[in-house]
Amino acid sequence: MKQVTFTQMKDGTAEDYQFLERLEDQFNAGLVDRLMQALRNLEHGLSGYQVSRLEHSLQSAARAEADGGDDDLVVAALLHDLGDELAPYNHSQLAAAIIRPYVRAEVSWVVHHHGLFQKVYYAHFFGEDPNERERYRDHPWYQKCVDFCERYDQAAFDPDYPTPPLEHFEPALRRVFSRTPFDPEVVGEEPEGSVAGLA
Repeated sequence: MKQVTFTQMKDGTAEDYQFLERLEDQFNAGLVDRLMQALRNLEHGLSGYQVSRLEHSLQSAARAEADGGDDDLVVAALLHDLGDELAPYNHSQLAAAIIRPYVRAEVSWVVHHHGLFQKVYYAHFFGEDPNERERYRDHPWYQKCVDFCERYDQAAFDPDYPTPPLEHFEPALRRVFSRTPFDPEVVGEEPEGSVAGLA
């Protein structure tokens, strides 16, 4: 079989879907390679900063690593701005969607909300509310997101910071993305009443 028999999904057979699942498994095995390439592409993304978007991502991950962060946190810091090119107005949510099946819920929540939390540093220059993140003040992961932004994101634009190359982080990427997606032992659950879709 080289192609499925159907032209509408509702007409597919068990054989069709088993065939597609095999192909999907083969394709998904290359996910880390595609993530590495997407990170490399950030080298030529949005300009104006003293470092490239790739350098910012590497520096964020290096800061998380130097702070004793585990694989989940380091990989999250590495990928947190991966959505800049394709989702410039909701890049945080795109990055969170990428990591959500593989990291604990706390980390994907932080990445999902970091764009909003970062506004504390600059929103007032545009007549916006820099304290919009306060709507999450009672969330149990509020401080985690504050700390992520302060320590790993907003500080990671320094051209003099000793930053390892992308290949340094490849083993952590491979460890995280080799996990069974949505493994409850890894992902866990979000707190009661937590709404990831906001902001």
